Amino acid sequence: MANMKAIKQKIRSYNKSKQITKAMQMVAASNLRRAQEQAQASRPYAEKMREVITSLSKGADANHPMLATRPVKRTGYLVITSDRGLAGGYNSNLLRLLLETLNAKHKNQADTYSVFVIGRKGLEYLKKKNVPIIDSVTGMSDRPYFSDIKSIAYQAVEFFSEEKYDELHLVYNEFVNPVVQRPVVKQLLPLASGDFEQDHAKSLPAYEFEPSQEEVLAEILPRYAETLVYSAVLEAKASEFSARMNAMSAATDNANELIKKLTLEFNRARQAAITQEIAEIVGGAAAL
Repeated sequence: MANMKAIKQKIRSYNKSKQITKAMQMVAASNLRRAQEQAQASRPYAEKMREVITSLSKGADANHPMLATRPVKRTGYLVITSDRGLAGGYNSNLLRLLLETLNAKHKNQADTYSVFVIGRKGLEYLKKKNVPIIDSVTGMSDRPYFSDIKSIAYQAVEFFSEEKYDELHLVYNEFVNPVVQRPVVKQLLPLASGDFEQDHAKSLPAYEFEPSQEEVLAEILPRYAETLVYSAVLEAKASEFSARMNAMSAATDNANELIKKLTLEFNRARQAAITQEIAEIVGGAAAL
């Protein structure tokens, strides 16, 4: 009887856990839909900026520092993680990729790289690993705005312009689909001028620029780089919600499987107890 009571308590506990994980799964699914919509809404702005930069680089001197490649002595990394856990391997896979990159490229020599971090999980982990962190942003909402990351994006781009490092890479989870999120390391700066040259063949509107194309290009290129950072943040958010939705779905399925096994075990124990009682009654009647 004591064993049956313990099994019932376990079933009750797993049912409560299942309710929580199911609710978290539904919340993550709702947030994922909104994150995808937000990412899609930001694309026209980035595409228009790219169009203007392409038009500018046609007639202007395209040897802007943000387009020029120079010998790499020091590298910057902007890492985008989440503030909360319960998202499967979302953070661990990304941080493992970052450490592998630092080890392979820099042999863990702290004076050859610098790191910016978005997200509490990445900040806490990298601090434990004694990774040199210049700046960080934590506590972002589930629907981040450009103003939330503007300061760190500006600083990361400005450090490149000031030649404090010669490359800047984004490290984040690329959203492939609701099931697949791919941790990647992508070069942000210097901007590949070849990418804009590929657009030169396209038919683009004619623009007039004041005061000059070179000055406008110098102003707009940093803004474009910051916009790419924001796009990566939105994509990382979509990946986070997708990973959390999948993790909570798996947890719910596991809870259902455990409840099913425990229910079967409980029924067997109850049947054995009933059989024993019947045997005792029959034995007592026979003795009489």
